[in-house]
Amino acid sequence: MDPKLLDLLVCPITKAPLQFDKAGGELIAVESGLAFPIKDGIPVMLEDEARKLSETELTMWRKRRTPAP
Repeated sequence: MDPKLLDLLVCPITKAPLQFDKAGGELIAVESGLAFPIKDGIPVMLEDEARKLSETELTMWRKRRTPAP
């Protein structure tokens, strides 16, 4: 995923930044607890297409976030 594109995209529900899950091919929205799929290189930013993150996944992604400078 192009880092510039990732900087522009936000969660469509909370407008919070997203995290890229390269292994899972998803964009992670921690605040809304959703994972948005990337299909054929295109992020699908529809709530109906997203999957709900488990509590374990949410905890892991919260720990990965880097604090703003």
